[in-house]
Amino acid sequence: MSTLLPIFFLLALVVGLMTCAALFTPKGPQQVVIRTAIMLTLAACYLMWMVTYLAQLHPLIGMSVQRWFASGPHKHSRSAAAVGQTGMILC
Repeated sequence: MSTLLPIFFLLALVVGLMTCAALFTPKGPQQVVIRTAIMLTLAACYLMWMVTYLAQLHPLIGMSVQRWFASGPHKHSRSAAAVGQTGMILC
């Protein structure tokens, strides 16, 4: 639940800014263009932020570190030279 809170908070903020953009744009011949540009900018920024935020929360590809590598070279018989020769160095 706590991961959804920032998403909905920023959504409410963006909707509020869109409402302000719709109500307070100056009158004139380009009013519709200004409203559309501001609203599309806000929507694109929100979507970009949301995709980035969710990608950090739930990555598609996690780190796949083997158990012997994660525990360190001192606990297993494999040496650093053998790991280098097999090409299994993981970052």
